Amino acid sequence: MSDALSAASVLAGRGIRISRRNLDAVITSMMLPVMLMLVFVYFFGGAIDTGTRYVTYVVPGVLVLCAGFGSASTAVGVSEDMRLGVVDRFRTLDIGGTPFLAGHVAATVARNALSTTLVFGVAFAIGFRPAGTAAGWFAAIGLLLAWITAVSWLSAALGLVTRTAEAAGAVTFLMMFLPYPSSAFVPIETMPSWLHGFAEHQPVTPLVESMRGLLLDRPAGDAPWIALGWCAALLVLALAASGFLFRLRTR
Repeated sequence: MSDALSAASVLAGRGIRISRRNLDAVITSMMLPVMLMLVFVYFFGGAIDTGTRYVTYVVPGVLVLCAGFGSASTAVGVSEDMRLGVVDRFRTLDIGGTPFLAGHVAATVARNALSTTLVFGVAFAIGFRPAGTAAGWFAAIGLLLAWITAVSWLSAALGLVTRTAEAAGAVTFLMMFLPYPSSAFVPIETMPSWLHGFAEHQPVTPLVESMRGLLLDRPAGDAPWIALGWCAALLVLALAASGFLFRLRTR
């Protein structure tokens, strides 16, 4: 167990060093959520009635969107390592699939933490003023980290399926798209009626509603527990799928 944790930490450091050598990709993944937030707030915010200042409404959704952008790099990194034969070298050092994938996920979580901090900083600069308690903030950050971890492991599994970095980036589009048909940017009741069922029962909506409630000190109901359940279910699915797919690709 300790050897696996040690290997995972070393490979996480490797992932972070690789990111430092690909600053263009890192900057793009960090700036896109910020640019989208600015576009929604300043271009569309005045036309969208949410019952509150639009910047207050949209920031939790942008934080979730940021996690989707950041997780795409996990799939790309895993796919590239598989294609280039890097995993074969690791296996000669008795490094299994779990430490290899955990290293990629840990590096992605670290990059996402930096992106989230940047989004928060810009949000404060343009008028976001959360009123949540310290406990609410800790709970919101914990939920966001749980989501980032779950979607990063899911991206790692998708990276094992794809054969090229381009394909890996493409298949993660769903995770980047999910915030749009949710309550992240507009109230669900303003959407077409045929879309309500999906928007209300997909994982991003309870996560965004939880973030709003916890950060703004508003009632969140059972949304946090539903969001946590989604994160746990996706994580279990991703762990099982990634283990099976790694054995399939390396046998």
